[in-house]
Amino acid sequence: MANPNVETISTSADKAKLGSAGVAFVAAFAAYYLLHSQQIWLRVLALVLLLALAAGLFLLAEPGKALIAYTRESVREVRKVVWPERKEAIQMTAIVFGFVILMALFLWVTDKTLEWVFYDLILGWTK
Repeated sequence: MANPNVETISTSADKAKLGSAGVAFVAAFAAYYLLHSQQIWLRVLALVLLLALAAGLFLLAEPGKALIAYTRESVREVRKVVWPERKEAIQMTAIVFGFVILMALFLWVTDKTLEWVFYDLILGWTK
């Protein structure tokens, strides 16, 4: 049975765009290191331009368009979120810290109690 959530690259144009993006990505780093005798600004410029080309080619392909659509939808959903006020956020943070301290204290007491029961009472080991 085919998994409906698996995305495949359907057209040869998309495959060519993604392949070209991959080549440009590798070429960016290759150019940076192959131009080691050049000035640093030229090396960085070649790196940035080839990375921008790779990103542009990726965004023109179907997976890039899907990424852009996903990002837009995510931003739209984040705008719908009702964020807590400062006072409420501080109160909730204090509650979490208090609970963590309380649990740490409980676990420490439990550990020391079990240590005392097993090592001192049952085994008779003394320190």
